[in-house]
Amino acid sequence: MNMHDPTLETPGPNASGRTLLGVRNLKVHFPITKGLLQRQVGTVKAVDDVSFDIREGETLGLVGESGCGKTTTGRALLRVVEPTAGSVTYYPEPDLAVDMLALGKRELRGLRRDIRMVLQDPYSSLNPRFTVSQIVSEPLRANNIATGSELEDRVATLLRRVGLRPEYRGRYPHAFSGGERQRIGIARALATDPKLVVCDEAVSALDVSVQAQILNLLSDLQDDFGLTYLFVAHDLSVVEHISDRVAVMYVGRLVELADTAELYRRPKHPYTAALMASVPKPDPTLRGKSRRHRLQGEVADPANPPSGCHFHPRCPFNDGDACVKQAPELREVAPGHLAACHYAERLQLAGIAAPGAV
Repeated sequence: MNMHDPTLETPGPNASGRTLLGVRNLKVHFPITKGLLQRQVGTVKAVDDVSFDIREGETLGLVGESGCGKTTTGRALLRVVEPTAGSVTYYPEPDLAVDMLALGKRELRGLRRDIRMVLQDPYSSLNPRFTVSQIVSEPLRANNIATGSELEDRVATLLRRVGLRPEYRGRYPHAFSGGERQRIGIARALATDPKLVVCDEAVSALDVSVQAQILNLLSDLQDDFGLTYLFVAHDLSVVEHISDRVAVMYVGRLVELADTAELYRRPKHPYTAALMASVPKPDPTLRGKSRRHRLQGEVADPANPPSGCHFHPRCPFNDGDACVKQAPELREVAPGHLAACHYAERLQLAGIAAPGAV
């Protein structure tokens, strides 16, 4: 298997050009069981043959509707959810490759110092019985990084860096707002000096004004600490603001991957274009005047997906033949722009930033 497929490695503007994490043919399937004996009667293909690379210093946005498998993909990278098949290779150094799926629990625990996660819900992701100091210092204690006064100093430094006063470290999570709680979660993720942070819907539970503050904080931390992000989200406007490249998922499969500006200007997959058409317009005079296709129907069932292209029942360009019978491969349809659509080269789809598009 070629772990350095050049079509998957187009770097974002903030990236160093070196691959930090390589994902190939990742699958996460969950059995459906029934009856007293729990006999397997089916399979939910939450993630089905997904491949991409994350380059050092970049932010890769992973987007799609609810149930598309994006959160499961992020969790599978850390083996919070065990993958069914595929490979996840971490490159801590240019000449060192680590097969994360082959690691035992002890080795994996050590590696999780380098790869951390910021969870979606700031209200349930923090232990209500722990103080802020205990929450932020927990990774430091678990990995034997710091103790005593050094531990307290490090907690104080982390709190300052995420915009919280060190005097708050004796308080409990209930004393903080949602945005402040998410800052605590970010401080906890940064405690071990990670290289890669998986942000799982990190701002979706916050008010819009607070979302902007957290996004700006994440950008500043990336610049200061040289962080790399996998930013999982469903809000296209949020992803556009923070991401260098964007990967679009639909029913467990990757359907498009490109530089952010290119993807938003010239989408190559009908599903991506339909997602962009659903973005609310702040100008009321433009409402109802969009010439772009409105997405109809519901997301396909990952336990019983359609044949061929999973998107074909909802696609206005479905030809009734190839789209139904043959699953399209994710391929390069323009320099650095990948799409899984039989007719990607022919379609002229409107993007958010397309000239004259409304």
